[in-house]
Amino acid sequence: MSPRETVFRETLLGRVRLADEDRDHPIRLDLLVRADGMPLFHRTTRADVTGRVRVAGRADDSEAVGDLETVLLSRDWIRYQVTFTMEGRHLTLVGRKSTALTRPLASLTVLPYTLYENGDRVGEGTLRFPLVTGLLPFLTSFRFPRADASPAGRHLPSRWDGAAGRTEVWYTTLTDPATDSGIWLHHELVAPADGSAAYAHGWIAVFPKDGPVEHARFGPVPWTARPEGFTAEGIRVRPGRLTGAAGAFTWALTESPEGPPLYTFPRWSWRRPWLPASHMLPATRSRYSGTIRYDAGELRLDRAPGAEARIYGHGNARRWAWLHADLGGGDVLEIVAAVSMRRGLDRLPPLVFLRLHRNGRNWPRRAERSAVGWAGVGRFRAELGLPEWRVEGRAGLRRIKVTVTQPPERTLTLGYTDPDGSAAVCRNSEGADAVVSLERWWGTWRQEAVWRLSGTAHAEVGDR
Repeated sequence: MSPRETVFRETLLGRVRLADEDRDHPIRLDLLVRADGMPLFHRTTRADVTGRVRVAGRADDSEAVGDLETVLLSRDWIRYQVTFTMEGRHLTLVGRKSTALTRPLASLTVLPYTLYENGDRVGEGTLRFPLVTGLLPFLTSFRFPRADASPAGRHLPSRWDGAAGRTEVWYTTLTDPATDSGIWLHHELVAPADGSAAYAHGWIAVFPKDGPVEHARFGPVPWTARPEGFTAEGIRVRPGRLTGAAGAFTWALTESPEGPPLYTFPRWSWRRPWLPASHMLPATRSRYSGTIRYDAGELRLDRAPGAEARIYGHGNARRWAWLHADLGGGDVLEIVAAVSMRRGLDRLPPLVFLRLHRNGRNWPRRAERSAVGWAGVGRFRAELGLPEWRVEGRAGLRRIKVTVTQPPERTLTLGYTDPDGSAAVCRNSEGADAVVSLERWWGTWRQEAVWRLSGTAHAEVGDR
C-alpha cells in the first residue's frame, strides 16, 4: 500500500511593520500545508506550504510558497518560512511558535516573525491563530491522502549510500508554450572524495525568447537525507511538486508525469553504479503547471512540456553534450555524449547514449547499442562544439542525424565542482534549436521522419 500524506489548512491573522515605516498594517495568511507521512513525536516533520498572503493596501499574493518544520521535542515547536511578493518585492516571512509550560495554549497560537528581503531584515510582526473562528475549520481540514506511488515518484528518493566521491542530481527542464521561455531547475548533492560532509546546492534559470538569461544559485548547505527526494534551504523536489526560493526567484510547480521511465544509459547501470555515471528520466515526459516569479517578471505555466531527469555517479565527464527534445505527440529524443575522466576511457571519442522514444517504443532497443555498437563497430559518432554540435549513427534498419544549435544569447555558462575538487564548466541553453532526421533502409535510405525545433530544445555542452 502507498504511504499517506498529511494535508491541512491554517489561517493566521496579525500585523506587520516595515523597517522604513512608523505604523503597522494588518496581515493575513491562508495556508495549505502538505507533509509526507504522519507527524510523530520522535522525529522532525517537514512540509510544503502554499497559499495566500494579504497585507492591507499593500499586497495580495495568492501564490505564496514556503515550508513548515515541526520539531515536537524542541521549545521552538513549529517553524514557518513563507515567501511572497509585495509591490514587486520578494519578501520571506520567518517565524517560530514556542512552547511555554505556564501558558501552552497561548504560546502555540502566537507566531512572532521577521521579514527578510535578499537576506536583509526589513520588517517584523506577530501572527495569531484565531481560536474562536479558526479552530473548527482547522480541525475539519485535515486529510490523509495516499502519497504518489507512480513509477516516476519511485525514482526520486536519493540513491546515495554514504560513500565518498559521489554526486547526485535532480534536474528539470521545460518550455513555457505561452512565452517560449525555457526553464532549468538544477538540484545537486555532492559527497566530497576526501570524506568531508556532503552538501546540497543548485540553481534556477529562465531563458526568455527575447532578453537576457536570468538565474540564481542556492546553497551550498549541509545535506540532510529526506525520503521523498531533494530538500535544501526550503527548496524541495517531491513527487508531483517542485517548490522553492533563491535570490529574486520563487517557484511553485506541479508535475504530471507522462509515459514510462526512459533509461538513457543501460537500465542495469542505474541499479548497479559500476559506470562512472548513469542517467535516466523517471518519466519520458512531464507537464508542469504553476508560477515562477523573478525580477524580470512572472511566468504562469499551464501544462508546459518538459521532463525530470536523474544522474548518479562520480562526477562530471571530461567533455560532454546533452539534449532533451520533445518532438510532439509523446515522442522524445534524449542524448548524452561524453568522454570519461577514467584512465583509458578518456582516450576514446565521445560515447553516445541515444534514446528515441517514438510511437511508444524505444530505439535503439538497447541503450548500450549507440555507445559500443557491436564490439566497437557501428558506434554512434558525436562532434562536440559550440554553437553547433552533431550526433549521427545507425542501428538496425534506421539511421539518425541530429544537429543542435545553441545561440550564444540564449546560452548560460555555469561552473561545477566535482567530488574530487576539480572544476568543470557547462554551457546550457533551454532555448536551443535542433534538427532531427530519421531514415529507414528500403533498399535505399528513405526519410521516415524529420523534426525541426526552434527555441524549444534543451541542450548543454560541457568541458574542463
